[in-house]
Amino acid sequence: MYYLGLPALPRNGPTVRCGGVPVCGNVEGVIDLNRMRRPLLSALVAAAVAVPVPAAARPAAVPAPAPVASPPLVAAPAALSARYAAGRAGVLAAERVAAAHGDLRRAAMLRALADPARRLLSFDGRDGGRVVEVFGDLAAARRIAVLVPGADTSIDKYGLLRGGAIRLARALGDGSAVVTWLGYATPRTLSLDALSAGLADGAAPALRAFVRELAGAKPGAAISLLCHSYGAVVCGRASPGLEVAHLVLYGSPGAGVDDVAGLRTRAAVWAGRGGGDWIGRVPHLPVPFGFGPDPVSPEFGARVFAAGGGGHSDYLQAGSVSLASIAGIVSGGAPDA
Repeated sequence: MYYLGLPALPRNGPTVRCGGVPVCGNVEGVIDLNRMRRPLLSALVAAAVAVPVPAAARPAAVPAPAPVASPPLVAAPAALSARYAAGRAGVLAAERVAAAHGDLRRAAMLRALADPARRLLSFDGRDGGRVVEVFGDLAAARRIAVLVPGADTSIDKYGLLRGGAIRLARALGDGSAVVTWLGYATPRTLSLDALSAGLADGAAPALRAFVRELAGAKPGAAISLLCHSYGAVVCGRASPGLEVAHLVLYGSPGAGVDDVAGLRTRAAVWAGRGGGDWIGRVPHLPVPFGFGPDPVSPEFGARVFAAGGGGHSDYLQAGSVSLASIAGIVSGGAPDA
């Protein structure tokens, strides 16, 4: 018998210890638990061959000033304008530092981000960058989708996340707003950080604080957390007790819990995976050695939505099945499985 591609241990041997963990089985059959991570790392390497990841490291080396203090989040047009102005001031300060440092590419990207038409709730250019941006009219929104990205997302690679937010906002139409929450240092896809919940543990308090601030500013709005890839681990860590209407996991390696009950949320929990997503070939190791069951599996217990045949970065592509399903969920519909 095999479990997650590893030989199962016989049940009739003495109890021994492997890495400090009691394991039932013959000594000769004991598998070092550290080796259980190797199939997952191998799958990620294979995925990198199919879906190339840029070799450049997260751009933490470019200096940036401390963020500009933002006024409280109040969902009134004048107050939001002041908040957006503070975000823009922070971007312009970072642009000046990047230009003085000689990083003209970063400076040009920041100048584009500082466009007065953009709506930045917050910005921090340090350690790869943090961006929280609104698409749509937050003051009038009755439905708000918060996008939580996964690995290899930074301010230098923000375009993919932003493009998905724009397309989702268009699909949702009037009465809705989409927020990109790049509020943490994401792991590189090919790194040990991507195999651990460490960065998710660090990010969860900030996500919880932001969602609660948003809920306080918009008490009548239905908030949905849309969690892509490693972002699903962040959402899994942040979800206990968080008042959101929907928790949507897509392209997910797992949520860091054994099942929906482990999320400790009253939200409707949804999961989807595209037919061409390489993450479907990644082994799912049990918590705490991995991120737990596949969220689209029956044992996890989520409501599975139709995600089409797209790849890992295609869930919010224009005209896709997955975009229609996710928009339907945020709008209060019930997509077919």
